[in-house]
Amino acid sequence: MIIGRIIGWLLVLAAAVVLVADLITWLDTRHFALAAAGQLWFEISPTTLELAQPAIQRHVATWLWDPIVVILTWPAVLVIGVPGLALLWLCRPRDRRRRRR
Repeated sequence: MIIGRIIGWLLVLAAAVVLVADLITWLDTRHFALAAAGQLWFEISPTTLELAQPAIQRHVATWLWDPIVVILTWPAVLVIGVPGLALLWLCRPRDRRRRRR
């Protein structure tokens, strides 16, 4: 459970960093646009993005690449933040005391 919470917090922190970068860009250009997940992936590691498509199509399933492309067009804040929040919620500490009726 603690590993899930740590990963969740790291994802939420990464989403916050991406949101701050989007806000800084907005202040600089006066045009607010959230960065897409694919754009962020390309900025971090363009070679892995280029290798992902043939690897998924050849070794996993050819039909799987199209849903991934759709996800890459979504805002990076959501693609990173929602799984982080879900992990935090799913791995939250449980109340150890049993409730009495």
